[in-house]
Amino acid sequence: MPNKLNLANLDRISKDIKRPTYDRSRLKHGIVHIGVGGFHRAHQAVYLDDLLHTSGNEAWGLCGIGLLPHDKRMAEIMAAQDCLYTVVERDNKGDVPRIIGSMTAFLWAPENPEAVIEKMASPDCRIVALTITEGGYYINQGTGELDAKHPDIVKELSNTGSPVCVFGYLAAALSRRRERGMKPFTAQSCDNIQMNGDMFRKTFLAFLKLKDKSLHDWVAAECAFPNSMVDRITPATTDENRAMVETSFGITDAWPVVTEPFRQWVIEDRFPLGRPAWEKVGAQLVEEVLPYEKMKIRLLNAGHQAIAYVGMLMGYALVNEAMEDPLIRKFARKMMDDEVTPILPPVPGVDLEAYKGSLIERFSNRSIKDTLARLGTDGSARIPKFVLPSIAEAVSKGGRISCLSFTVASWLWYLQGKDDAGKAMPMSDAMLATLRAAPGFGGDDPRGLLAIHELFGDLSASAAFTDQVVRSYGNLRTRGARETLVSLVAGQ
Repeated sequence: MPNKLNLANLDRISKDIKRPTYDRSRLKHGIVHIGVGGFHRAHQAVYLDDLLHTSGNEAWGLCGIGLLPHDKRMAEIMAAQDCLYTVVERDNKGDVPRIIGSMTAFLWAPENPEAVIEKMASPDCRIVALTITEGGYYINQGTGELDAKHPDIVKELSNTGSPVCVFGYLAAALSRRRERGMKPFTAQSCDNIQMNGDMFRKTFLAFLKLKDKSLHDWVAAECAFPNSMVDRITPATTDENRAMVETSFGITDAWPVVTEPFRQWVIEDRFPLGRPAWEKVGAQLVEEVLPYEKMKIRLLNAGHQAIAYVGMLMGYALVNEAMEDPLIRKFARKMMDDEVTPILPPVPGVDLEAYKGSLIERFSNRSIKDTLARLGTDGSARIPKFVLPSIAEAVSKGGRISCLSFTVASWLWYLQGKDDAGKAMPMSDAMLATLRAAPGFGGDDPRGLLAIHELFGDLSASAAFTDQVVRSYGNLRTRGARETLVSLVAGQ
């Protein structure tokens, strides 16, 4: 008989399943986390759960915050489960479950905005962390600056009542701390964005400059925004996952998390009010995160883009299915070895060959059932950040770009909507209407798309780049993805 996951039933769950053995009632909310999705619950919350199993860390419990209407469901589930949830690490060897207890409260802002502000203004709170995706930082993709015309920002700037967006809540809590003579909390982005702390600081301060100049000056002088690199493949939870947790482990969990065994967290050590001893549980504390981040973005994230579009064009749905095709597997490794590795700086403490091997292994994980559609979502945001920087650097150094350019071409051809067998492919991109309105869209020449400066910038004027994209695009259109990839991998 399955047991509903909560504190009362914890002792009824199999003793073979790891669960919190620390006293959760003694934990203070030293960390307030905004954006409690699957990734946070599989990543930062797991590191903290490991740390809380050692003595002397009661100051570092988690309070989760949901700001959006759809976060109400998470609030209801966390309340019913006493903020406990199951993490299942899956790989080709099997499943390993554990119950996480590092989060002991969850607040839903639309229901009680004052409670959220006060929680961040509390003396216990020393870090406010975020996983809100890139869109939550209100970046204008064309300029890299704050999108001051975004409806949320416009509404927040004219608002005199409760906050309406994440920047408003942060501003309200920081203003309250300043009024009370307190230091600001450390503002820590845990999102998969290059130099996430710098970007967070830039857009948030731009917002504060428009909202409250004196608060802006105080935050600019006193508040830390450390950069971090995060990594753990964590697909969205499905009903199949819920059924698996119940059937395999006897736990009825309304929102478990299924993830891979691998996890990585590299953090710049800038926390004026203190921090958990993350280094004791596997995180790396460094002076500068950029080399690690560059490695990850240009190998893992670009690797995801490389296999996503060509995989879907060839009719695959799952990442591991695509990687079981020797042709795609060779292509992914060829891009990493021949085009990206030569332009990467040394990364302290990292064996690059072993790292690339681990990526191929992780992409091939059959148990995760990660989808190519997830990897291919919002290519207009991902291609410029994950793929084009390597192309630009390689072009400037006279390096190879055939695989990287093919990745761009496969994305542009994917936008026409049907795979090589004529079957419709899943598609989600905020710029899809703009892309499909470009001159020559869906035809035999992608130069109209390559001319979109917001996406391609100065690369639009690079013959070395555009010629290779045009060639690969034409081959994809006339010969299909498999035949084109055969020639590419063979170096023809």
